[in-house]
Amino acid sequence: MDAEREEHARWEQLAPGVVRRRLPHWDATAGAVCGPDGLLLIDSGASLREGAELRGQLRSHFGRPVTHIALTHPHFDHVLGTAAFSGVEVYGPHGIDSVLREGKDELRGDAVRHGLGHREAAEAADVVVAPQHLVAGEWSLDLGGGVEVLLANVGPAHSSHDMVVMVQTSPPIVFCGDLVEESGVPQAGSDAHPARWSEVLDQVLEMAGEDAVYVPGHGAVVDAAFVRRQRDELAEGLG
Repeated sequence: MDAEREEHARWEQLAPGVVRRRLPHWDATAGAVCGPDGLLLIDSGASLREGAELRGQLRSHFGRPVTHIALTHPHFDHVLGTAAFSGVEVYGPHGIDSVLREGKDELRGDAVRHGLGHREAAEAADVVVAPQHLVAGEWSLDLGGGVEVLLANVGPAHSSHDMVVMVQTSPPIVFCGDLVEESGVPQAGSDAHPARWSEVLDQVLEMAGEDAVYVPGHGAVVDAAFVRRQRDELAEGLG
């Protein structure tokens, strides 16, 4: 397999114009949705290096630059690559801007504790990008040609600020961030709100439906039955 084919093979196609890949080290998901008028990246990786890699791969894959970024929550492995993109419109749940601006030291420390090099963590945290567009409820993003994406602020739950990204395909494709994890037990850090988490998953299931494709923040794509099982486990173990 040549280099270009290998690069494209890393991206799993979920629907025409909708792809995702599992990034190395922390197995975090990055997703992308392409329409005639824009290319949306969902979560930007754990470092400037990962962000630059995503930027180049998506440019190669779709033949156009990323124009929009949606950040599902403010943890290092989902946000520290954003500064590798210039001129993009960045979206996130209301309140994430304060967390990213005021919590740079915490972001850097968390990244280092999880194995990112001190210098790489410091470089990314110093230039972390806070979204210009803050989603308080729901925000519809039109990428042209009938490609529509719904951004829904559903937090707090896994973190202080959680947002899901639902691609309005048939069936819908929902990028859940770390509200759902397939490759391990869902992680509840100091900013988690365990009492709300299972309720939030009920909200996501009601919004997207039984036939939707659910993309976790870490791990393989799952169905509604998996999300319900994880909801029940969270209600029992974290509630």
